[in-house]
Amino acid sequence: MTKAVFTSKVTPSYKDLPEERYHFPRTYLNYVQQTIGDYIVYYEPRRSSSDLSSRGGRQSYFGVARVSSVIEDVELPDHYFAIIDSATYLDFDTVVPFQEQGEYYESALEKDDGSTNKGAFGRAVRLIPDNEFDRILRAGFAPILGEVHSPEAPSPPGYSEPPTRFEKNHLCTAYERPILIDVPLQVCG
Repeated sequence: MTKAVFTSKVTPSYKDLPEERYHFPRTYLNYVQQTIGDYIVYYEPRRSSSDLSSRGGRQSYFGVARVSSVIEDVELPDHYFAIIDSATYLDFDTVVPFQEQGEYYESALEKDDGSTNKGAFGRAVRLIPDNEFDRILRAGFAPILGEVHSPEAPSPPGYSEPPTRFEKNHLCTAYERPILIDVPLQVCG
């Protein structure tokens, strides 16, 4: 299993619905198959639609989910769907820009001279190492974790605090579905 970045526009030209499915051409089939059973982060590019002159995209990572399977699109030849485990989809508390203070969250997006690797950026599916995935998640959930995020922050070797048990039941609403939390919640930093 491998972690990856899936690029999805505000008004996608594909049949994306981030909490349910990611639509992609055969070009990315091998990469996406490697993510089955693992987690991906979603990235919103500068272009907000398939129109080459469109702008307005946040150029940021915005959510996380686990890929449960890949199926063929029976309506469009040479296209597939990555099926998302909808119970695992979460929007980040704060969107994460692809770079901050000149530091890139994905090392493949930076050329040796420090400029942006537009060729790598042009790929809608990009495999990423665990440490880069973890940095993006920590940055996206920094308000919950109480952390200041930065792309160069090293991964801590273990928990920075002991696990905390919440004594009360908490009712949360995620995507209009109530969820009752009555288990110990461990937060990793």
